[in-house]
Amino acid sequence: MKAGFLEKLIERLGRIGPEEVQNYFLRLAQEKGFLETVFNAIQEGVIVTDSKGRFTYLNDAACGLFGLEAGEVIGKRPDERIRGLDWESLTQSSGPVSHDMEIFYPQNRFINFYVVPLVMEPREPAVAGGADSGTNEGLRVGHGGKGSTPAAITPEQVGHVMILRDITQSRRTAQQTIESERLNALTLLAAGVAHEIGNPLNSLHIHLQLMERRLQKLHDGAKTELEHSIEVARSEVNRLDSIVTQFLKAIRPSRPQQRPENVNIIVEEAVRFFTPELQDREILVEQELRSDLPLLRLDRDQMKQAFYNVIKNSLEAVHRHGTLRIRTDLDDTHVIIQFVDSGGGMSAEKLSRVFEPYFTTKPSGTGLGLLIVRRIVREHGGELSIESSEGKGLTVTIRLPYIDKRIRMLEAGQARDQSSEDTKSVIG
Repeated sequence: MKAGFLEKLIERLGRIGPEEVQNYFLRLAQEKGFLETVFNAIQEGVIVTDSKGRFTYLNDAACGLFGLEAGEVIGKRPDERIRGLDWESLTQSSGPVSHDMEIFYPQNRFINFYVVPLVMEPREPAVAGGADSGTNEGLRVGHGGKGSTPAAITPEQVGHVMILRDITQSRRTAQQTIESERLNALTLLAAGVAHEIGNPLNSLHIHLQLMERRLQKLHDGAKTELEHSIEVARSEVNRLDSIVTQFLKAIRPSRPQQRPENVNIIVEEAVRFFTPELQDREILVEQELRSDLPLLRLDRDQMKQAFYNVIKNSLEAVHRHGTLRIRTDLDDTHVIIQFVDSGGGMSAEKLSRVFEPYFTTKPSGTGLGLLIVRRIVREHGGELSIESSEGKGLTVTIRLPYIDKRIRMLEAGQARDQSSEDTKSVIG
């Protein structure tokens, strides 16, 4: 539709007949329908607002990104319908603005917002006797420049166009690359530290053995006391050696030794490990374990370690007499293990950093627990998500794929084939 078409139509309405008016409006409806079809066919979201920041148009992609219904939001402001959107900061510039934003509803996504002002620029009056003398205004997408508009004529901003692009996949790929590099660096550091600690531990162990041999030559009362001291020292050396070994096992990527396992049993064993602390602090653990879960292909020790870390974090966040609810469930493709605590929760800023190595909110924390949990879950083909807000506790959700997923797909295919054969038999 040419610029100024509607203005020319309005100007000439008094001079044309009813049939011509009908033809003009049919043309308008056709062109509007064509443009809407084009906009609804593209993957990018398109939003148009008026000068007061109210929705005037949304295409299907924009509605899908934010879980909106176009008919319900027309006339509303975007920041009233899109959670966490700072509309003022996006539209304060006189030129185009590109901004990346994380949204959490209806799905957790990263969206790139490209916002451009719509400017109504008065056109220069037509020369007397010219072919077109009906209108002197034109709508354009502003790019911050004044162009060739005369100084005496001030352009009017009449709204904004917002182009939305889902950049979730590229952002997550970049995050995974960064996390992989961090984890590799952490592994090298851990190996170096373990080597440096291991050498003096070995030396201490050898010298303790030498001391114990010489101790056998003593016959007075000091022998018993020295034997006890040497035994305590040896026990502590062995404990340090075990800590270093377990630390390396946790950090170094290792292929899971997967076997069919009942995830409910692993959860119960992990909770049982913390029983003394739970009783001492009078923390209530509510277990809602679904009984008909399928077996999963798991490395039992690794998955137990992941559950240990999640439960340990929850117990450190929960106050005395608090609660921890552990729930297992099932959907079409995954077994779901959910840990919900009644602790103090986390702010959005802290939540965005929970997987950074050494980031911790606890005075004695290492900042490695959740990083290790996510590595274990990913190596089992699963997904890990964390939800929280300050003062409202924290929820950790682990999703693990079925052991028999491919078998079920095969069985479903066989069932369809059998149904088809039965149908043919009935028809025949």
